[in-house]
Amino acid sequence: MSTTEHRQNAKDVHAKCAILTISDTRTLDTDTSGHLIAELLESAGHHITDRALVRDEVAQIGSTLTQWIEDDDVQVILTTGGTGIARRDTTIEVVKRMIDKPLPGFGELFRVLSYQQVKSAAMLSRAIAGLAGNTMIFTMPGSQNAVKLAMEKLIVPELSHLVWERHR
Repeated sequence: MSTTEHRQNAKDVHAKCAILTISDTRTLDTDTSGHLIAELLESAGHHITDRALVRDEVAQIGSTLTQWIEDDDVQVILTTGGTGIARRDTTIEVVKRMIDKPLPGFGELFRVLSYQQVKSAAMLSRAIAGLAGNTMIFTMPGSQNAVKLAMEKLIVPELSHLVWERHR
C-alpha cells in the first residue's frame, strides 16, 4: 500500500490527545502555546482528552507523562516547553527515557523549517518525537511561533496517518 493509500485510509481517524505545557512562569490562563495546540488539534477534528501545566521539574514531567502513557484514552501527547539548553530545560531528558521507537524525522524536519525562520538559532531546539508504548509523543519549544510551525507544517498534516499506522 502506498503512502497516499495509507493517508486515504487514515483520513477519518481522529486522535485522542493530551497537551502538557512545561513552564516555570506560565499558568493555564497565560499558556498561549498550549491554547494554540488545542485550537489547531480541534480544528482538524482531533479530541483533547486532558491538558496540564507543570513546572520544569523531572518528577512532575515524568509523572504526568507516565499517567497519560498508561491511559487508554490518550493516543498522542503534545508537549510545549523545556526543549532548549537552559539549565532548567529537562523535557527532552525525561521524554527520551520513555520513548521506545524514536521518530528522528520530526526533530530534523522541525529544525530545518525553524532555520528558515530563525536561522542558526534553530540549533537551540532539541525537539523530538516517538512512541512510548502505543502513545505518540511530540515535544515542541515553548514559543508560540515554534508551536505554530511544528503543528501546522508537521504534526497536524500527519497526525491521523500516524495514529492509524500505530493502531492498524
